[in-house]
Amino acid sequence: MERPYIAASDGAALSEQRIQQEIRLALSRGPVRLYRNNTGTLRDANGRPVQFGLAVGSADLIGWTTRTITPEMVGQQVAVFTSIEVKTATGRLRPEQRQWLEAVQAAGGIADVARSVEDAARLTGDAQSL
Repeated sequence: MERPYIAASDGAALSEQRIQQEIRLALSRGPVRLYRNNTGTLRDANGRPVQFGLAVGSADLIGWTTRTITPEMVGQQVAVFTSIEVKTATGRLRPEQRQWLEAVQAAGGIADVARSVEDAARLTGDAQSL
């Protein structure tokens, strides 16, 4: 998903962390709930590696997007798993990140790369956050 480069109001490039924070704050007011998914490995007090986060390659932001569904279920809503990998204008996906996004999409979830709040809003269909 290639999107135009977005810069801070002072003209500086936005960091991935800043883009991520802006997406979480902007989109989590409506039907979308996104949470930071920190992943990695640290050593415990005994020096043993302990992995944390959802899974290798899992996206930066995970959560759900509430959707109203079919006519026979009018008024009911479902939560669609949502996985957003945040990248800067020049950031690239690692192979395991691409595999994660493809797996979520194949299972019917919402998953892709976002380089701005606008990208994330388009991905989730949450225009009210803009």
